[in-house]
Amino acid sequence: MKTEIGPLADKARKQNPPPATRTRLSVLSSLVGLTLTATTLPAWADLRLCNKTDSTISVAIGYKANDGWRSEGWWNIGAAKCGTLLSGALASRYYYFYAVDSQHGGEWGGKAYMCTRRKMFTIAGVENCVARGYERTGFFEVDTAEQRSWTVHLYQPTQKGTSVK
Repeated sequence: MKTEIGPLADKARKQNPPPATRTRLSVLSSLVGLTLTATTLPAWADLRLCNKTDSTISVAIGYKANDGWRSEGWWNIGAAKCGTLLSGALASRYYYFYAVDSQHGGEWGGKAYMCTRRKMFTIAGVENCVARGYERTGFFEVDTAEQRSWTVHLYQPTQKGTSVK
């Protein structure tokens, strides 16, 4: 084995460290990369609905968007499944829901009226639903307390009533 001494040898050692040092540097740079990745990822936040019934339900939501009130539907969520209705951090405190169990009957509704239709929809505004060719449907209100994410759980409906937790 040959030992190098002097400024040129020091420069060579810095450019080509011994294998053990290279391994430690590689592990260290990987750990730093993982730490940076974990701290720079956005926080998980969504509006989700979990169907705690034994049949598929259809769900519509309503909320205040930047450009005014909006209602959207339909999400079909299978028995004992959860679904994401809106992705990302919640922008409003209050969200409104209407759901129906068309297999066994029953619905989840309330006194906040918004526009819906039988097919998939995104409808701006909540006024004059019938005059604009939509149905006027009663949604129930959920106060998210300004949380970034929220999950609503729907249980077996009572006919024309709500069962929410």
